[in-house]
Amino acid sequence: MRFLSYISIMVKNLDQEGLKSIINRYDLFFIDLWGVVHNGIELYENSINVLDNLAAAKKDFILLTNAPRPNETVINFLKKMGLKKYFENVFTSGEAAHKYLISHLGKKNFFHIGPARDFDLFKNIEKNNVLNIEDADYFLCTGLFEDQENDLDYYKKLLSNHTSKKMICTNPDLIVDRGEEREYCAGSVAKSFEEIKGEVIYFGKPHPPVYNLSTNIINKKVLCIGDNLNTDIKGANIQNFDSLLITNGIHKKEILDTELMSVLKKYETRVNYIQNNLKW
Repeated sequence: MRFLSYISIMVKNLDQEGLKSIINRYDLFFIDLWGVVHNGIELYENSINVLDNLAAAKKDFILLTNAPRPNETVINFLKKMGLKKYFENVFTSGEAAHKYLISHLGKKNFFHIGPARDFDLFKNIEKNNVLNIEDADYFLCTGLFEDQENDLDYYKKLLSNHTSKKMICTNPDLIVDRGEEREYCAGSVAKSFEEIKGEVIYFGKPHPPVYNLSTNIINKKVLCIGDNLNTDIKGANIQNFDSLLITNGIHKKEILDTELMSVLKKYETRVNYIQNNLKW
């Protein structure tokens, strides 16, 4: 995607006026979960207030997340954190990937790369999960192994003799912040595979199919809200949707260390609005 000049582009800060000041411009809102609605440990009260007000205003919104698990699993996770409603609005990259696996690769054997907690992603095809990498037709990457969470070189070595096989990546995110701790995501493994000339099929933001699979976007004015420039914002740019960047998220330190425009240029993205945290 060609980078656009920022000299004449104004980014509006909504910290004072709030999201309420612009909602009538949009028909549909794609709102990221991790980093916007919660931090992996607790919900953000201001964000839940935003959802309540969007619902009261009869605005459509999708809680679109690059979680490598089915909708139901993420919904249960949100319930444990205390979310009481809006479960029908949740759509995950894992759900999109699962539909593809069933329809296109249902009879193929795969080698799973990721933690055991992600096993529910491939229910209905678990018999095709092989333990010997040599027997696999493709790789299904949902994250990192629990005992290899910090060493990306491990995955390059593991896969170096198998680059003729494709990888299905169910979470294009490179990193995520769980509370104050930063963790690698499946996207980092997929990127490592691409660096050794492997081919990856991605499900989730910024790739267009996940938006169409989650809801009807035809003829709708859309705003995407997220904290990740690589996925939430780049996905909006690719789709020609407007976007709101939450600056107190993944890129917080980068923005503090330099400036917003420099960070946007680094990631070759553009945004329409910013907020420190999502607020009504």
